Amino acid sequence: MTDNSCKKIADNYYSIITQLGENPDREGMLKTPMRAAKAMQFLTEGYDQTLDEVINNAIFESDNDQMVILKDIEFYSLCEHHLLPFIGKCHIAYLPKGKVIGLSKLARITNMFARRLQIQENLTEQIARAVQSSVDARGVGVVMEAQHMCMMMRGVQKQSATMKTSMMLGTFRTDERTRAEFLRLIA
Repeated sequence: MTDNSCKKIADNYYSIITQLGENPDREGMLKTPMRAAKAMQFLTEGYDQTLDEVINNAIFESDNDQMVILKDIEFYSLCEHHLLPFIGKCHIAYLPKGKVIGLSKLARITNMFARRLQIQENLTEQIARAVQSSVDARGVGVVMEAQHMCMMMRGVQKQSATMKTSMMLGTFRTDERTRAEFLRLIA
């Protein structure tokens, strides 16, 4: 995002603050529009990233054919319906077929897609398909669990509700034992 884009977003925040009945020119609010614009820029930096950039050639040959799991990847995203955060954990597993991916890249893939305006269902699928396409795995499983501020702070105001989504590709979809092993290991 360019400095010009950030300035335009700040101008919009100035207008929003005014429309809410607040004075954006009072001392405590003077820098709020630009701070909010920079925060939004950071929270949506996933739009400026590509899968190739995130992976950065960290795909390695390997004879391993056993399940690889990275669990409890913390993430936050903004819901595309209300622009409110949803925050949770992502669990990713894959069955290698001659290639493995650098461990941190699974967290970076999660961040890249999470830092876009999202719904959790699509986010889960995007991560699974990105891992699948990156290593041509025999199968990929992704489970995400999150709390959604749009449900907690407004609307039904349910503080303890947690949404869980999953996406199973390849062997994780077709082999019940593989899927069950993954789900057992992340429990």
